[in-house]
Amino acid sequence: MTAPLRRQTLADLLHRTAARSPHATAIVCGTVQWTWREFDAVATRLAAGLAREGVAAGDRVAVLARNSHAFAALRFALARLGAVLVPVNFMLNATEAAYILRHAGARLLAVDSGLAALGRDAAALDTRVERFLWLPSEEPSEPVPGLLNFDTLAACTDALREPALQGGDLAQIVYTSGTESAPKGAMLTHDAVIGQYVSCIVDGEMAAGDRILHSLPLYHCAQLDCFLGPGVYLGAFNVITAKPTPDNLLPLIAKHRISAFFAPPTVWISLLRSPLFDSCDLGSLRKGYYGASIMPVAVLKEMAQRLPQIRLWNFYGQTEIAPLATVLKPEDQLRKAGSAGKPTLNVETRVVDDLMRDVAPGEVGEIVHRSPQLLQGYFNDPEKTAAAFEGGWFHSGDLATLDDEGYITVVDRKKDMIKSGGENVASREVEETIYRLPGVSEVAVVGLPHARWIEAVTAVVVAKPGHALTEAEVIAHCASQMAHFKVPKGVVFVDALPKNPSGKLLKRELRQRFVSHFPA
Repeated sequence: MTAPLRRQTLADLLHRTAARSPHATAIVCGTVQWTWREFDAVATRLAAGLAREGVAAGDRVAVLARNSHAFAALRFALARLGAVLVPVNFMLNATEAAYILRHAGARLLAVDSGLAALGRDAAALDTRVERFLWLPSEEPSEPVPGLLNFDTLAACTDALREPALQGGDLAQIVYTSGTESAPKGAMLTHDAVIGQYVSCIVDGEMAAGDRILHSLPLYHCAQLDCFLGPGVYLGAFNVITAKPTPDNLLPLIAKHRISAFFAPPTVWISLLRSPLFDSCDLGSLRKGYYGASIMPVAVLKEMAQRLPQIRLWNFYGQTEIAPLATVLKPEDQLRKAGSAGKPTLNVETRVVDDLMRDVAPGEVGEIVHRSPQLLQGYFNDPEKTAAAFEGGWFHSGDLATLDDEGYITVVDRKKDMIKSGGENVASREVEETIYRLPGVSEVAVVGLPHARWIEAVTAVVVAKPGHALTEAEVIAHCASQMAHFKVPKGVVFVDALPKNPSGKLLKRELRQRFVSHFPA
């Protein structure tokens, strides 16, 4: 079926790049290397194979897998079918992953060999998952018996009958870590995601000649949609790896002459501290991107000294805006250190008070957005959708100041989100887990500065009279109940939590009081 004359979907982007640059290298992952023509053909055959197995437009297909060429191919095969991608954080436990599978109504779950057991455990917890698809990994792996096989489906010779898709159709549902225990599913269309690609390309100065290393998890919209998607749109050279460790990343940068790389500050810091840093040729690295948290000024200065050729961008945003919202560009890294920059190309941003009035420079308000990149709404949650769009703007939940030049600095998180090592941790979820521990009277969970994690999840606990709780006991309890990245890195015991006259907990006071709890 021929695509409509004016259609612009994610699948069309890959097809057009393949037509433009058929023989150029598209994907390198382990021993697998595809040209753009091969990548496009794999995505088409995989789509045909999935269609033969009953996957149709509108079906939600969940993916619980580490980065691989297969993950990338599945992403575009689903787009070609009009099916909806539902990426799942592989660091969740079975109960947490099951909630997403159940809420999304996914009937097919794609897993790799290392996560197949977790996927089966999650799917067994009252979900609608009926079938599993095995995805090959970066390292050679044996197919899991009893699962649909990626390689078999990708060899399908059936003619693909593409549905009549439009840019306004749903492309993906990405689940956020909000302050609520239950995450929310942000519904993003093809138009929203592609509009975000354009913002990334223009403000991130991306180009077809880039050689990009993708190492942060593709279940995160940051790696998937700020970097892999634009790389496909442009026809860049893309190296995919599942191991964001210095011992793996530094040799890959040198081997493939990588010119563009994204990572949260924690990963950049780990590269600087690696014994391999000075022995690997990193001269090709020209564009560096970071996000999830602010880069410490000392690290910015060290990077300028040790990687003098690199230019840096801070990408700030959130899942609901696909995800890029503002950019701090290279020329402002030190001049506006700590800032999230200015709104990106396709985003209009304000900082407002509770009555939706613009705040004065230096005053704290909430960041709100208007943009074609925004989510349609939260899946099966009209109440939260209405609240998020109250007043005709999307409410980010982040508190910030605006300076007299229009630069935004995030000063707090209205929803008490902690970003630890690049992962979102909802403080309320951790608090609720700790409250289940006998002997806890009150608890407040905050993020405190940490040399490695940037923000460390920290529990401030008031014990019940007569109970002698220990830090180890609290941490062990959390470790048995939730994903490891959510577990507190430290526990502080106090006699009482600070509150205002109306009884509201003053978390900012706790952050100030314990700001030096962890060694610098």
